[in-house]
Amino acid sequence: MDQIFAPWRIDWVERDDKNPDVEECVFCELPDRDADREHRILARNDRAVVMLNNSPYNPGHAMVIPDEHTGDYRDLDDETLLDHARLKQRTFEALDDALDPDGFNAGLNLGRGAGGSIGDHLHSHVVPRWEGDTNFMPVVSDTKVVVEALDETYDRVREAFAEQAGVDGSGDSAVRIA
Repeated sequence: MDQIFAPWRIDWVERDDKNPDVEECVFCELPDRDADREHRILARNDRAVVMLNNSPYNPGHAMVIPDEHTGDYRDLDDETLLDHARLKQRTFEALDDALDPDGFNAGLNLGRGAGGSIGDHLHSHVVPRWEGDTNFMPVVSDTKVVVEALDETYDRVREAFAEQAGVDGSGDSAVRIA
């Protein structure tokens, strides 16, 4: 059995200065600010947003986040579930077009026991993967190599969202998906 061992992530999960400019919930507050690029919000629909992860496992590591503030997946109504699922589909499409990965890891970390650093607002992770994208660096030097800056990844993936049918990709804010 293969294992993914990521000991460097504990520093991010246990940091004291988690989002110092956020009062309550980062996933509730950041999408409401008029700073999509700054907060790396790529796209949104009526009930969810797509945001790049600030501490990515790989370039393009995105999160699809329902607007509803809940940590329990069972709390989501049918419309929110559908919008969340549709936005994940669009995220796979945009990441494919922008980054051409060989596959994806996708899933939810529900609660702290599952490894989620934000347990009270559920979100789906979508992590692009390439064959051979892990190497010796994390093992021998406790260092993860991410091969592209977040701003460059943001530009590439936002452009891919903007090129999808049925979206409003004008301006610098997140792409609006009907």
